[in-house]
Amino acid sequence: MGEWIGIDRRARRCYGFDEVALVPGMQTVNPNEVDISWEIGGMKLDIPIMASAMDGVVDVHFAIKMGKLGGIAVLNLDGVQTRYDDPSEIIAEIAKATPEKATELLQKLYQPSIKEKLIIKRIQQIKKAKVPAFVSCIPQNAEKFSKISQDAGADCFIIQSQVSSAKHISTEYKVCDYEKLCKSSKIPVGIGNVVTYKMTLALLELGAKAIFVGVGPGAACTTRGVLGIGVPQITATVDSAAARDHFYKRTGQYIPIITDGGMRIGGEICKAIAAGSDAVMVGSAFAKAKEAPGQGFHWGMATSHANLPRGTRIKVGTTGTLEQILLGPATVDDGSQNLVGALKTSMGALGASTIRAMHDVEIIIAPSIQMEGKVFQVGQRVGMGK
Repeated sequence: MGEWIGIDRRARRCYGFDEVALVPGMQTVNPNEVDISWEIGGMKLDIPIMASAMDGVVDVHFAIKMGKLGGIAVLNLDGVQTRYDDPSEIIAEIAKATPEKATELLQKLYQPSIKEKLIIKRIQQIKKAKVPAFVSCIPQNAEKFSKISQDAGADCFIIQSQVSSAKHISTEYKVCDYEKLCKSSKIPVGIGNVVTYKMTLALLELGAKAIFVGVGPGAACTTRGVLGIGVPQITATVDSAAARDHFYKRTGQYIPIITDGGMRIGGEICKAIAAGSDAVMVGSAFAKAKEAPGQGFHWGMATSHANLPRGTRIKVGTTGTLEQILLGPATVDDGSQNLVGALKTSMGALGASTIRAMHDVEIIIAPSIQMEGKVFQVGQRVGMGK
């Protein structure tokens, strides 16, 4: 498998969103009658789209609004929401910074310690609004923050790192025991991020109730440039989905995988789900919402690393309300609004009545699909030419 890239070294071809397309089958379905619900840890959720746990995307207000619309917004427990009593002032400072000073400022503003009382306060604020509270943190804080989050009423705890592994080696700090944490937790524990079959399967066997897929595809992430690692999202999703299906056949437990990052528009979300994902996690599309705390900016969770940032602050602008972006009606022509409508329409055209049926649609390698016949859109910078 793979092609020779030199003496005794092969490399396999992998694929991203722009290189594939979805093929209609033998039936179509009324888009209003497709079922896009999915489950995580026994919880049934109406919309398979999550807002990324980034400070420029999700705060308490955004999480509540997203929850009331039927989606999930994940709050970052390692960010400014849990370091500052009034994080809005800090985010405004980040938004006003020049591009040259943004990373330096982020490194400075993320130095104050995380306050446990603020973890409790933020979760309780979300729960008071009667919407699900999903939270995320890095492995180093997982054991401690997991218990705090459970006691505060969180519905799901997600452990996210640049690259997750079933076995982490370190003599410098205590390593998170995923298996122990998953078994002891009273709420579902999701783990990410991964890009391979073997690691997905290994984490499922440790007890993860969701797996997040993606290393470096996010709009604000520079991991692929700084460290040279990552796998394009279509291939990463297909491989991880194969591990999920293998685990399901062997154990009878169906655990969702969530493609995380790299999706800007509806068509890319549709391709991720067709590749085998049960839900997606999106950042930049939601950073454009009027309700997003970043005021038209967002930055990756690793941007503030003290010595080696793997992200940057990017400007995405503000294009509409969260409801427009998630549910429509769309007022732009590039597919970045009414993401739910795009998914339902795509499923209907492909003849898939459910998310799991969407996993069976035909996928073709089609690198020309993005620009074929779109010369005027490209020339005029409208629609797919933006």
